Amino acid sequence: MDRLYLDHNATSPLRPECRDAMLDAMSAPRNASSVHAEGRAAKQLVEKARKSIAGAISCPPTSIVFNSGGTEADHTAILGFARGGPKVRRLFLSATEHPAVPAAAEKSGLPVETVPVLKDGTLDLAWLEKRLGTYDPQADGPFLLCTMLANNETGVIHPVKEAAQIARKAGGYTMVDAVQALFKIEIDFSTLGADLLALSAHKAGGPVGIGALVVTPGLGFEPLLGGGGQEENRRAGTHNVPAIAGFGRLAEVASVSDYQALAGIRDRIEAGLPQGVTVHGQSAPRLPNTTCLTAPGFKSETQVMTMDLAGIAVSAGSACSSGKVKRSSVLGAMGVPEEEAATSLRISLGWDTPAHAAERVLTTWTTEFERISSRAA
Repeated sequence: MDRLYLDHNATSPLRPECRDAMLDAMSAPRNASSVHAEGRAAKQLVEKARKSIAGAISCPPTSIVFNSGGTEADHTAILGFARGGPKVRRLFLSATEHPAVPAAAEKSGLPVETVPVLKDGTLDLAWLEKRLGTYDPQADGPFLLCTMLANNETGVIHPVKEAAQIARKAGGYTMVDAVQALFKIEIDFSTLGADLLALSAHKAGGPVGIGALVVTPGLGFEPLLGGGGQEENRRAGTHNVPAIAGFGRLAEVASVSDYQALAGIRDRIEAGLPQGVTVHGQSAPRLPNTTCLTAPGFKSETQVMTMDLAGIAVSAGSACSSGKVKRSSVLGAMGVPEEEAATSLRISLGWDTPAHAAERVLTTWTTEFERISSRAA
């Protein structure tokens, strides 16, 4: 039986167009810092990709700082900005951030406050407005608000623009992790209100190991890596030209409308789930490709193994936990009881998801769920 890959929020298969761009970039020596003809050709590939990505998210090309991916972008935004920007003295993190964000916050040594989310998974703007309404930037110093644009486990889209406005009014800055949202929903950096934006290519069919930090013009930060003048002295290290070329090609071929069309498959899956199954974040704006469900008595590990044996790849949540199935901190922040969170499953569709995916998922999943439910009755 053909495998059905439905774990695109972990990583998406490489698109053929991106692979071709990478292979072409590998056809000659490609050090973009060299001044000879081969180096100049590599530099052209890098700058072409930079322009393509900038055009896709409506920012100046000079705002794009290439790096190794979302985790590095998050760390640079938090650690580099805190040290080399306006000397941030406090961090506010949404309760459902990717683990890279709290890890970077801990390394910073700065005081951290958690911004709660509502039961639907969206940022609690009322809490944020109330808390920052008493914040004194003169006495307390500048702060950085860190929030996702879209959650990797539930697909819930945060009201980032509104949150950034609240932060700016209180004298703060905003960093947005847009790794899961890139090319799945429209992103307009010029109107989003974020000062910093983290991107990665591989969640939408680009290469693994390449991403970018988008920086508002004129905003300073201290690079995490030194020793070279690459990226206008903002990120040292020889450019990964093939991966950058693949990222640039992704920006040219990825279509938000294609991802919007996946909502029909997602909705068919959710509509066919048995009674008693909960879809989390369903009442909130969500990515069109993501379903996060919990099923009483059907442990996450059992669900993942059942589907895998049937040739369907899904996950129990974030894929950044050393291959282990752990209780979802995202669902915990949404108020989901621990016992229920232990039965979570994430299905995430992507650019190569076939139309029949919903029917195959439901046939496999409901058969096992009903068998387990009948035994427990």
